[in-house]
Amino acid sequence: MDRIDKDLLMELRQNARLSLSSLARILGVSRSTIQDRLSKLEKRGVISGYTVKLGQDYAAREIRAQVMLKIVPKAQDEVVAFCRAQPSVTTLQTISGEFDLVAVLQTETTAELDATIDAIALLKGVERTQTSVVLSTKFDRAG
Repeated sequence: MDRIDKDLLMELRQNARLSLSSLARILGVSRSTIQDRLSKLEKRGVISGYTVKLGQDYAAREIRAQVMLKIVPKAQDEVVAFCRAQPSVTTLQTISGEFDLVAVLQTETTAELDATIDAIALLKGVERTQTSVVLSTKFDRAG
């Protein structure tokens, strides 16, 4: 990826609804160049989709938490499948260190957050959890 591709991705992260003409004007290239680069980035799997970024006021009303999970190795597939089925689990990542996984949860109420954390903690193979509720976001490059 060259500088134009990186700048294109940065602009789309800020506003995925920008028109091809607007992107071309911002980046100082032709509309057809933007269209060609987007097509190539999609084909290479660099761009897998376009999404909505929630407004700061709306997002601030949601409750977010990071739940660290220590699991027995053979339970990972079941834990991953369970978390994938939970709408409030937005991200699940394997990590190094004392814990094995970190789940990012996003809910509308503390009751929903509590219920999801309890359900995860009760899964067979989950040895321990540690939850940190997000109090505020200083910035978010991922959107």
